Amino acid sequence: MTPTYTLHDGSTLPAIGFGTYPLRGREGVEAIASAIRIGYRLVDTAVNYQNETEVGEALRRAGVPRDELRVTSKIPGRDHAYDKAIASTKDSLKRLGLDYLDLHLIHWPNPSVDLYVEAWQALVDLQEQGLVKAIGVSNFTEAHLRRIIEATGVTPVVNQIEMHPLFPQERMRAVHAELGIRTEAWSPLGKRQAQYDAPAVREPADRLGVSPGQVILRWHHQLGSIPIPKSADPGRQAENLSIFDIELTDAEVAAITALGRPDGRLFGGDPDTHEEM
Repeated sequence: MTPTYTLHDGSTLPAIGFGTYPLRGREGVEAIASAIRIGYRLVDTAVNYQNETEVGEALRRAGVPRDELRVTSKIPGRDHAYDKAIASTKDSLKRLGLDYLDLHLIHWPNPSVDLYVEAWQALVDLQEQGLVKAIGVSNFTEAHLRRIIEATGVTPVVNQIEMHPLFPQERMRAVHAELGIRTEAWSPLGKRQAQYDAPAVREPADRLGVSPGQVILRWHHQLGSIPIPKSADPGRQAENLSIFDIELTDAEVAAITALGRPDGRLFGGDPDTHEEM
């Protein structure tokens, strides 16, 4: 059974989610439906993933009751203006075939455009209208977070950020803890830079008789982060979900965190400079 977190607004999220980028087409629908059947209840998509239609079809095909699922999407940078953010959210609901989103995020702050406060106000209003149950952000820095909180009085329930052993986000996790924001992790395994062969990962994997990937996902869980791994392979999907009956020692958690380095980002996605429209 996957544990859940209660967020500061009273809503709940499972302690692990399923990432859907770049799953598309018939194979994408099958992969997403497989993940739901295996037991994932948090499904993460975005307008810019161009697969909301497939996610919606997978949700229906999997046959799990709607109230057991937590579906996340994200507003793209081109829709940060208030009216566009409202319209973008309604378009996402149409593509997904849903009456509401469980969690809706601003995908990137895009500070040079400087409309993310408008997008946040739109999310606040959409939540009041019931079209979105919980609201959060993605790739926000401390300055971005504090600005939207000051402007609206509303704190995001989550901030979904790049986080993996080479980039453990210690500073941002401390900020989140201070503000009552739950950390979600995209690319939680580190993709092509995954540290599967690092002794800090391999040794606990050997001790526990599990895969290095399971060790890294368990590291996330013990740090209080919600990892959002993606896999189209049912065996790997099940493996990634099976992290709640193992436990790392404090020393093992610290050793994995110590793999972090200043240049650990996967592609230089600094939210102060990297922008996606």
